[in-house]
Amino acid sequence: MKYQFNHKSREVEGQETGGKGKEFSFSQSFRLSSFFILFLTFFLGIGLVSCGGKSPTASQPNTADSSNQDSKLTFFDVTLEQADEVGRPIWKVQAKRAKYTKEKQIGQAENPYGELYQDGKVVYQVKADVADIEQDGKQLFLKGKIFATDPSNGIVLQGNELEWRPQEDLLIVRKQINGTHKKLQAVAQEARVKTREQRMEFSGGVIANSADPQLQMRTEHLNWNIKEETLIADRPIEIDRYKNNKISDRGKGNAAEVNLKTKIASIQKNAQLDLLDPPLQIASNSMTWNMNAETISTKSPTRMFQRVEKVTVTANQGEMKIPQKTVYLTGNVNAVGQRSQSLRSNTLTWYLDNKLVEAQGNVVYRQIDPPVNFTGETAVGNLETENIVVKGGNSGGRVITEIIPQERANRQ
Repeated sequence: MKYQFNHKSREVEGQETGGKGKEFSFSQSFRLSSFFILFLTFFLGIGLVSCGGKSPTASQPNTADSSNQDSKLTFFDVTLEQADEVGRPIWKVQAKRAKYTKEKQIGQAENPYGELYQDGKVVYQVKADVADIEQDGKQLFLKGKIFATDPSNGIVLQGNELEWRPQEDLLIVRKQINGTHKKLQAVAQEARVKTREQRMEFSGGVIANSADPQLQMRTEHLNWNIKEETLIADRPIEIDRYKNNKISDRGKGNAAEVNLKTKIASIQKNAQLDLLDPPLQIASNSMTWNMNAETISTKSPTRMFQRVEKVTVTANQGEMKIPQKTVYLTGNVNAVGQRSQSLRSNTLTWYLDNKLVEAQGNVVYRQIDPPVNFTGETAVGNLETENIVVKGGNSGGRVITEIIPQERANRQ
């Protein structure tokens, strides 16, 4: 480990109040090994008195004050460097003024600027107005209002605590994180950066906003694969999509992956999507939300609810084209209206704009008042108004009509 202190030729006048210790500065430039850094502290505490041309005061400080004088010194234009076992730098911090303590090795620094290295290359640049600096040869700690910038991609992390663990390839920024990038802005309690993998992990009250597509994501844990431009949440997440700065759709689930490049979101585990226009809610175990193509698709059992007409449709799988306001459902389709009228079929096309349904394959239409069933091959009509036409199909099949007696209808 190497330290470099570059000091301006300037004397700081020793101040003495009630027997307290002095503050010194000296004009030298030198490098020291950590083996005798504590010895240097002791030496400077005694020997630098003569450099300043001052004589010790007659009154002797008490034990506490003497300890403070031995452990604290002030340096100007100081540089703190650390290298790995082959001599490559792993960090360098410069400050206009720093208070040295043997407990922390470097204490509070004014206007520090630092560079963090990985494989000999700068991976983050760090600056602050005032920061507490601690280091133990393996880790670097900064506390204060800190800004850390990745020069390769322009990511800026702002927080109140920074920890650099070069052997673990890990940068941690804590306490009220604010991260900015041309693709994403995020706030959280902590951000962990794996510099080689180009991956960032946000945790604690995460709110992430992307510009294109215009989204806001809220969760407790979010992974950002920077090169791939993907965001992965393994905890419950809420996603708001905006159009013209207004919310147009809302999705949520217990896990999700958002690809900012393709503009496709995959929501898993209790996935739900609420559209404002048309007013439709889609629920499934998993779904794919293609914001570029304006489609929603699911390969697992799904439930769709039209909030105005209060029509519910279930099926084995489905797809919606949002601009056309059209839904395509396949497998065990069952559409139920507000008065419990129902339409079952193999497939169903649902035109939400004109409230029209087209059913095909093993069609069964059931009406409560008057109680009647129709069975055929196709059906078309308005489920809300109970205006449904059932046909037998092209093969000459007949429509079967079943009129249900009132007492039987009551039992059903």
